[in-house]
Parts: sequence; structure tokens; C-alpha cells
Amino acid sequence: MALAWKSTLSRTEGLVLQSYHFVIANVFAQTHFGGNQLAVFTDAAGLSDETMQAIARQMNFSETTFVLPPRDMANAANVRIFTPASELPFAGHPTVGTAAVLGYRGLGSGRIVLEEGIGNIEVDVMLRQESIVARFTVRREIEIPAIVPSFDLVASLLTLNEADVVSAWFASGGVPFLVAHLASRETVDHAMLDRTVWAARQADLWSPHVLIFSGEVGSEPLYARMFAPALGVDEDPATGAAAVTLVGSLAKRARKQTLSITIDQGVKMGRPSVIEASADMRDGLIASIEVGGSTVILGEGTLRVPSSA
Repeated sequence: MALAWKSTLSRTEGLVLQSYHFVIANVFAQTHFGGNQLAVFTDAAGLSDETMQAIARQMNFSETTFVLPPRDMANAANVRIFTPASELPFAGHPTVGTAAVLGYRGLGSGRIVLEEGIGNIEVDVMLRQESIVARFTVRREIEIPAIVPSFDLVASLLTLNEADVVSAWFASGGVPFLVAHLASRETVDHAMLDRTVWAARQADLWSPHVLIFSGEVGSEPLYARMFAPALGVDEDPATGAAAVTLVGSLAKRARKQTLSITIDQGVKMGRPSVIEASADMRDGLIASIEVGGSTVILGEGTLRVPSSA
């Protein structure tokens, strides 16, 4: 079923207002009010960059997406992703959630292609009674720079002791992260990002975004938290882009041809999230990474903005 790209006009006190439809969804959610919140504007044609950014600040979720007609009509949509502070070329939970919303609103189950800032992203959507499952695939190498964060840097950033840090590295699967493996779930919960240290040590950070986790690969779900103050997100309940970086970099570090992990995130925030991720390697290089989970649709409505905005 084709999607209808349309919005409505109204007048209030001499202003011409444009109404834009949005859907509120919880992504990577196992419960109705778990997961990572997402606002999806299903017909954003006509909105300026500045207005999209203003709307993202107004919604104040970690990300808001704006669905536009695709450049290639063989694809489902062109999708732009905004945090409250800036636009992103790619992000995981907005990709999963937007695909789920499009499936819910008429595209149904099956494989769709979303056009994003980093290129075309394939997403498999499966409609179920209580939720919608979506899983995206990226085919790109994980970048791991030669620079390695010191345990002292990681401990200072997280208000921990150096003994709490098992290992740490920088990596990017589209969005860069400082990844830190910590000693225990309790250590992950105890960690607090010191914003003063974070601001002062920017020159030492290949990435300003910090992903921390505990657990042993293959024996239990990994337990994670993610901090991205540079994007206006103090802590994120579920981060698909971080899952891409984590599973891909773990596969490369362990030299595993195939690696599958489950990530529990958002628990300390009261928004428990579950992310499934897998990586396939060929000849020492990442061939593909898949990340997915369930999305729960909470509701929908309209937002009115001046048509000249």
C-alpha cells in the first residue's frame, strides 16, 4: 500500500498554520512504557531544516524523525533524524522505529529501504499483534582508530576507579563511540559521566559519545548505558547505533566470523530496552551487521507550525 504524503492548513489569528501528523513510539521496548521514545513525523514535506530542529527540541526525545518522499521511488522514504541539538546522518532506534511506524501505517510486513544521511538502509519489518519487530542491516566496516583511551581517562570520565575498567577502545559503525567494558553490572549502574572532565578532555576523545557495558559475550545479555551530551542527550535508553559499533568491534577484536549479542539498556533510567545485534565477518572484515527489536506504538496526533516556518 502506498503512503499518502499530505498535510493540512488552517488559520489562527491571521497566521497560516500547517498541521503535521506524528506518531509516538517506544523502540526496543519489551513493555508498553519501556524502550526509547521516538516521535515520527510521517509527512514532513515543506518543513525547513530550522523548523525540524525546533520541533525536535520541542518533542525533547533523544531523537525525532521526519519522513519525506524518497528520492528513488523504489524506496519507502527519505528519513531525516534530529536530536534536540543536531541532525544525525544515521541512528539505530530512529531507523527501527520509523520503519515500524511506516509498516503500521500501511506498508505492512516485508523488507523496505530507508534513505538516510549515510545512504540506503535495508529494514525488515514484521507486524505482530502486540508489537512490531524491525531489524536493519548495515554493510560497512567498523572503524577502530590506532588511538586507545587510557584507563585513567575512562575512570575520570565515569567517576570510577581504574580497577573498574576491564578494557576500553574507540570505534565507529557510522556514529563514533568511546566503548568501555566495566567490571560488573553494579559498576555500570554506579558510573556517572563527569561533565567537567568530559568537557576538559575533549582533545583526548576521538568521540564525545560514551558507551559502557558489562557482561561476557556468549554467556549472558550485555548490560549497557550510553551518554551523548554533545547531542543534547544526557543518557539514552536504547542506542541502535551504539549496538552496531559494539557488536562489530567485539567481533573484530575477538576475530569471530559470526557474533550475536543481546543488549539490555535503559534499566537504570526506568525504561528497560532489549536490543538484538549480530555481525558477520569475511576475511577479517565486517560483511554485515544487523540490529533490531520490538516497537510499541503509543499514540498519534498533529503539531501545528506557521506555514512560513
